[in-house]
Amino acid sequence: MKTEGMTEDEINRRHAEKMAKKKAAREKMLADKTVEKGLVIVHTGKGKGKTTGAMGLAVRAIGNGMKICVVQFVKGAWETGERRVLEHFPDQCVMKAMGEGFTWDTQDRQRDIAAARAAWDFAKAAIADPSYQMVILDELNIVLRYEYLPLDEVLETLAGKPEMQHVVITGRNAKEELIEAADLVTEMTQVKHPFRSGVKAQLGIEF
Repeated sequence: MKTEGMTEDEINRRHAEKMAKKKAAREKMLADKTVEKGLVIVHTGKGKGKTTGAMGLAVRAIGNGMKICVVQFVKGAWETGERRVLEHFPDQCVMKAMGEGFTWDTQDRQRDIAAARAAWDFAKAAIADPSYQMVILDELNIVLRYEYLPLDEVLETLAGKPEMQHVVITGRNAKEELIEAADLVTEMTQVKHPFRSGVKAQLGIEF
């Protein structure tokens, strides 16, 4: 909005008119949104924030009185801040860290496949349970990338989830078929990361 040569009253009036139009357009857009459903949400990309964003959703869900389940496919015995927080809500949150670390740590493909299968069997049971209003599958994309689990089985399970249940999936390199099946996909883009400058993982930031 050009304001050169305008009085303060004219600027304020123009601003009020512009905001009124935006409000009317926003209200019309919201009035058209009548569908309520559980979402399949994917956080992927090379940038930081995929698990962090999912844990933010977990906190938001708990704050709204929802019951959630978190299954971690890669992170095993790591002590993380989010785990300590969520453990304070045992009636609302079940959190299972069922991974054994990154593949370069285990260096044992069959062991990784067995761990992925155990985590997925637990996750499938959680998804089938309508009492869970949100299920977070942390780093599932990693085990799908390495083909430790059949993608078709995952897609079939997601398609049959309870209608109002949200399922959140994190990890780099999300499969195109999963992206296509999802309702909401966010790709984290890395612009700058301190790790590249020799800074190690920081308490409260990475874990």
